[in-house]
Parts: sequence; structure tokens; C-alpha cells
Amino acid sequence: MFLIPSFDPLAQAEVVSAGQLLRQRGSRADSVLYLDSGCVVLGVRDEGQMRHQLGVVEGPAWLDAAFALTGRPCGVDMVTDSRVRLRRISLQAFQRSLDGLPDTVATLVRDMAHGYCQQTETAVSRLAQDAETRCAQWLLRHAQHADNGTMRVTLNQRKRTIAAQLGIAPETFSRVLRHLREHGLIAGTGNVLNLPQPSALQSVAGM
Repeated sequence: MFLIPSFDPLAQAEVVSAGQLLRQRGSRADSVLYLDSGCVVLGVRDEGQMRHQLGVVEGPAWLDAAFALTGRPCGVDMVTDSRVRLRRISLQAFQRSLDGLPDTVATLVRDMAHGYCQQTETAVSRLAQDAETRCAQWLLRHAQHADNGTMRVTLNQRKRTIAAQLGIAPETFSRVLRHLREHGLIAGTGNVLNLPQPSALQSVAGM
């Protein structure tokens, strides 16, 4: 989309080893990353590990230019998948380069950036929603009526085993349960979970 020399001649290249977090989802940065070479994985991390991979970027390529163009926080986690060589261009230098483009080209670039950000946000949202939906459906399938008229679920298996059945990471399963608990959809401690609002849980499950 742009050439590095048109940005900031002081943007020195740096080398980053594999497995390093370059951008965290939801963060705002004061620079834009340009990948000279190497491979970077885009996705959603959970408990420090990449749980859902949305794509891979191989240099040369921009990594987070779309988010900088639209003024949005980074929509995905970016982790190096190999030894990479990259440059950090200041937002000011990045913006100056846009100011030098013809209006029609600048508008096209910004529109493409908006579209990319919207698609990314939708993909991330569906990942989280899908995990919650599967967990809610599992809870309702295994719910039993208690003597006091409420519903409850007894976890007879380890959470790791249940997570495997749902096709999600154990950390994701725990996070979803924590989220449902915070919203009052499940309650209780230990291996017995009460379902105080089964109708609301059915809405999460899409039932």
C-alpha cells in the first residue's frame, strides 16, 4: 500500500524472535507495524496462548495499518510465528503519508481499512459467541430439576474433558463459565452449578 521510505527514515528495522506478542487485542499503539520479513499469526489469545487463529501475515506487509487508519484499537492479537524483521512507524509519520495521497486514493484506502476492521470484529465476535452458545447448550442438556423447583447441573467430568467435548480450550470453558456467572446465569460453587435463569440461558444457547 505504501513504501517505507515515504514514512520515517528514522524507523529502524528490528528483529523479534518467534512466539512474541506484537500487538494485544483491544490495545492502542503510538506506532504502526510494517513487517519486512517473517510470519505473524493473527487471532485470539486466551490465558497467554493463541486459542483461535484467524489468519497469517507474511512479510512484506502492514500488520495493523487498518486499525491505525480508522482510529480503532487493535482487533486481534498478533504473535510472531517465526523470527521476524519489522519496523515501527510513528502515527504522526503514518498520517503525514496519507495527507500526501490524492483524495480519491485516500478515501479508497480508508474505506478498505473500515471494511477490514469490521470483518475482523465480526469474526472475533463470532468466536466468542460460538463458545458461549456451545457452553450454554451443554449446560441445558445436562440440567436436572432440583427439589426446590430450580435447575442445576452436576459436573461429573473434569472441566478439561467437558471442554474437549465442546471443541474449546479448557481456559475458554472456564472463562465462559465466569462470564455466565457474572451475568447471573449460573451460580454455585464446586461441581454443582445452579441455573437461576434457564430462560435467559436458553437465549444464549439460541434455543
